[in-house]
Amino acid sequence: MTASQHVPRAAHLAQLNVATLRYPLDDPRMAAFVELLDPVNAAADATPGFVWRLVEEGAADATELRPAGEDVIVNMSVWETREALWDFAYRSGHLEVMRRRREWFERHVEAHLVLWWVPAGHLPTIDEALERLADLREHGPSPRAFTFASSYTAAEAGQHLQVLPPFPAQATEGGNSTRAEASPMA
Repeated sequence: MTASQHVPRAAHLAQLNVATLRYPLDDPRMAAFVELLDPVNAAADATPGFVWRLVEEGAADATELRPAGEDVIVNMSVWETREALWDFAYRSGHLEVMRRRREWFERHVEAHLVLWWVPAGHLPTIDEALERLADLREHGPSPRAFTFASSYTAAEAGQHLQVLPPFPAQATEGGNSTRAEASPMA
């Protein structure tokens, strides 16, 4: 079977970004970052090509989820295209957060951002995302786990688009805080 036979009719780009906090979120030195969360998340939700972002059940964001460590926050989202994610990350108000990240986050010595293609309609789990990040860290960029600097098309990543069945606790949305709520799409 060729890679093109594995490609669903549509694929979306998933991303996971992890950041190690310099200070607890309630520390006054983090106030500017915390104040930017709602407007930046609202901008993401309204960006053309945005599909979904990880949101802790009953919250507006995922900052209290700590699947990668007590001092590590995660951001995970799904986008229609690489270009839509790039435009949001580097051509919007999000860029201010990127420019100021050293005020709030430790410098990572290994990959902290991973991209991968998913079938349209699939919402990745945190476990799936952390597995992709571990794959990138261990093996470097590949069609399975890559970065903006070394990206692959959905066709090139086709054989890696198969989705593992969810863990029983993640079989239904809302049943597990790590599964997250979907943000509505316009």
